Order: sequence, then structure tokens, then C-alpha cells
Amino acid sequence: MTPPPYSGRCVCGAVQYRLTAEPLTLYACHCTDCQALSGSAFRISMPVLRDAVEVLRGAPEQFAYSPIGTSPKRGRRCAACSTWLWGEPERLPQVIVIRPSTLDDRSWIDPVAHIWVRSAQPWVRIPDGVLTFDGQPPDERVLVRAWRAKRSAT
Repeated sequence: MTPPPYSGRCVCGAVQYRLTAEPLTLYACHCTDCQALSGSAFRISMPVLRDAVEVLRGAPEQFAYSPIGTSPKRGRRCAACSTWLWGEPERLPQVIVIRPSTLDDRSWIDPVAHIWVRSAQPWVRIPDGVLTFDGQPPDERVLVRAWRAKRSAT
């Protein structure tokens, strides 16, 4: 994995940011909401400490949405091209969840876990040795510990 800092941007380049610290973890979610929101078979999420994100250009706009049957979700996106840059979980105000697809260099992205695999598309192949959960992990700290273990092994 490349050490920080990491740069990222929206599709049109109106918003640019930099991460000054490593992520807390990196995982793929196969829930049906993530499939619909990403337009793909899963969404990759990268929680980071909020203080590690510096907006270098532009002003990401706040937005909110309410998935059926869950609490409202908040995030930031580019006002010009609508690229979703990160989510802002209410229960963890010190953390934001970067969309790693917005990073300039995505070559090192390698999730340590796959969650909600009971909703995974049948053609998706999850690599051997990666943590999997049928639904939401009972304790999300297991994802952080898995990331740390992977980092210390490299």
C-alpha cells in the first residue's frame, strides 16, 4: 500500500481533496442499497478520521437521503457533477467514509472484508482469506483490526 498522503477528486475536478493519514479500514459492501447507489455489484468504503481530510479545491455540498427502513444518511458530493465523495455517519462524527473510487491512485485498494454477502450477485467471486459477513458485522471494530493486521503483515 502506498503511504499517505492520498489525493482525490470528483469526476469534473471542481472538488479536490487530500487524505493525510491511512484509512481505518477498507471493505466492500454487497447490500442492495449499496448495489443501487453504486450502480454496480457492491460499493467499496474507506472510513478515515475526519481530521485527516483536507479540501484543496471547491466546496463539497452536503446531501441527505433516507433508504427505506433505515435512518437518514448524509454525505458530501460535488455540486457540479454530483460525484459522491464521502459519507458522514451520524453515530461516528469523527469519521467520514471516503468513496475510494474518487482517489487519484486506486491501484492499492484491496478490501479486507466483504459484508452483506448474502445479497452478493451470484457472479461475484470473493477472494480466499478475506473476512466475510452475511450481514452487518456485529462489531465493526473487527474490520479495523483486520486492516491493521494486513498492514502489519506487509
